[in-house]
Amino acid sequence: MPATKRTRHLLNSTFRVALLSVGCFFVLLPVIWMALTSLKSADEVFKTPPVWLFSPQWGNYAEVMRLVPFQRFILNTATIVGLTVLGTLLSCSFAAYGFARLRAPGKKFWFTLLMATLMLPSTVTLVPTYIMFNKLGWLNTFAPLVVPAFFGSAFFIFLFRQFYLSIPREVEEAARIDGASYLRIWWSMFVPLSFPVIATVTVFTFVGAYNDFFGPVIYLTDESKQTIAVALSYFSGSPRIGPQMHLMMAATTIAALPSIVVFLLAQRYFVRGIVLSGVNK
Repeated sequence: MPATKRTRHLLNSTFRVALLSVGCFFVLLPVIWMALTSLKSADEVFKTPPVWLFSPQWGNYAEVMRLVPFQRFILNTATIVGLTVLGTLLSCSFAAYGFARLRAPGKKFWFTLLMATLMLPSTVTLVPTYIMFNKLGWLNTFAPLVVPAFFGSAFFIFLFRQFYLSIPREVEEAARIDGASYLRIWWSMFVPLSFPVIATVTVFTFVGAYNDFFGPVIYLTDESKQTIAVALSYFSGSPRIGPQMHLMMAATTIAALPSIVVFLLAQRYFVRGIVLSGVNK
């Protein structure tokens, strides 16, 4: 009987692994196709039926670097993404601490109003925001893409607040007895304890800022200040380069690597932060 159970368990495990492997293959198929297309020649990309066995054209990646100032785009993107992540973490965690721990008249009303802004599409505020940045003289600078992050985001404030509610009040009360101020408690106690939610917000913010195409196109006019997301469009039909599918796939492969690496590094904390941020009211 035990042997029969072990055999049944082995068959069930094998079936689940096989099923998950097939599902994983279909999920990763677009990524595999992208990587393979990036190594094809221009003629092999559009052949029917598709070419699966070919001589890899590793020079496509060097050609991408030659046709566009990709190093400059990477530096611009890193600057924008780094400042956006920093501003989002500081502003959202600080505001969330106030909503979670401090007492103030009308706090629930203001938090409800903050959550209501999630229903407001960003396109509704696009024109007045553009006019405001134009009046400030911020067009063709990184400021419109970076400065708003230092004023918080409703969704991320919600995540931080939910996580802070799970921290025992005894920890905060002990710090208050020792004479710590609210600012010191937030910075020295709550921020170090909230690493899972910090990882979650970092991943969301990184992917959002890294893949942002609309913002750089609207606010940046100089090519030397553009980002990677805009650079990818150069290979889909710009007058200077023309449609180059194999080169666009090579550029897309390069552009996708940072997001994949960031998610893999923060995956464990990312999932934990999502779970812990939703268990409190």
